[in-house]
Amino acid sequence: MSLQRVCSVSDIPEDTNVLGLEVDGEPVAIVRDEDGELHAVNNVCTHQYVLLSEGEVDDCSIECWLHGSRFDLRTGKPTSLPATRPIDVYDIRVEGDDVLVDITSRPRTTTPATASTADASKES
Repeated sequence: MSLQRVCSVSDIPEDTNVLGLEVDGEPVAIVRDEDGELHAVNNVCTHQYVLLSEGEVDDCSIECWLHGSRFDLRTGKPTSLPATRPIDVYDIRVEGDDVLVDITSRPRTTTPATASTADASKES
């Protein structure tokens, strides 16, 4: 696993709960779901080249603003048409205020990150 720092938790806007950025040339969205967990996904809709970070987060999914496709943030699978192909989901970890992502991980085999679980793992 090759985790690298991509942003701070405080960089993720509270009004949209999503931050679009590039990691090694790859478009990535860091998304905070309604439970406060962070997810890292490919930032491009698989139906048409549209940045998902410009869409809305609802529960544990992100919506493409152009045609309404939704993607599950845990699995990347589309939950509504017109998209039929999943987006990539990447391993993510929070250490303090740092958000670390491994864009070489597909599909993700770990759980979403929360600041509280990262802090708890440091104490053990």
